Amino acid sequence: MSQRVTEQLHEKAEGLDCRPLAEIALLLSQGQGRAASCVDAASGQIASASQAMAQSITQNAVLHYVAAGSSGLMAAADAMELGGTFSIPAAQIRIHMAGGLPTGAEMPGGTEDETDQIRESLSNIGPQDTVIAVSASGSTPYTNEAARIASAAGATVIGIANNAGAELLRLSDHPVLLATPPELLSGSTRMGAGTAQKIALNMLSTLMAVQLGHVHDGMMVNLTADNTKLLSRARGIVAKIAGVEDAAAEDALSQADGAVKPAILIASGVESLTKATALLNASKGHLRPVLEKLKNE
Repeated sequence: MSQRVTEQLHEKAEGLDCRPLAEIALLLSQGQGRAASCVDAASGQIASASQAMAQSITQNAVLHYVAAGSSGLMAAADAMELGGTFSIPAAQIRIHMAGGLPTGAEMPGGTEDETDQIRESLSNIGPQDTVIAVSASGSTPYTNEAARIASAAGATVIGIANNAGAELLRLSDHPVLLATPPELLSGSTRMGAGTAQKIALNMLSTLMAVQLGHVHDGMMVNLTADNTKLLSRARGIVAKIAGVEDAAAEDALSQADGAVKPAILIASGVESLTKATALLNASKGHLRPVLEKLKNE
């Protein structure tokens, strides 16, 4: 078996430690850029995979993010943003990281070879659920076992790996190959591979949100405004889309109990929260058709 790309030596690696720091810094930056550009080739697969995630959320099923090590941190970062950014209910999101999410600076590596934990964690997985499994090598036992369990249960598997021909990709309904080049620091997949994974995960969740009606003209219209910054952002979103002043936007948000979509409709002339909610339910949560209907009335 040929050596995995993620373990190969970078073409500029020889004598790396003898070079000026500024030169090394530039090589590191260029390496991240090259890794990021590799995601473009997988955009079609990512778009297709996002549909499974949107369907799971629509069906009140669960998204399971599964990974180990650095990949686990990338997966967890995306999963933990779904509530605040798009108001995806916490009950519909699970994070399965080998060894558990770290509470300190130590992250044990041996746990990625263990599979008992993930068998227990996925014991109740259902056929409408979607598993987002991430592994740079594509051979991590913990992650690949999750893919097998999910497939056996009839759930959909999105597999993200950085090596062509990886087992994880073969186990997936939606294989996403991020063909990043060798790391400048050989095998340190927290670098280029991790960057590409983060981009792909961001794309998956954002594309899912678009399909759920949580994005309108590049604005997060289903965010949870639970701090001063987000309250200000929500007010700005309502004002921008409804074409009203900040004071009117704030009043609409108050009437809508802080929910951005119905607040936009109230600020656009809908007489009550009840009516705004009914209109949104009829459009399956999408603002644009409701706003177009109001404009034409």
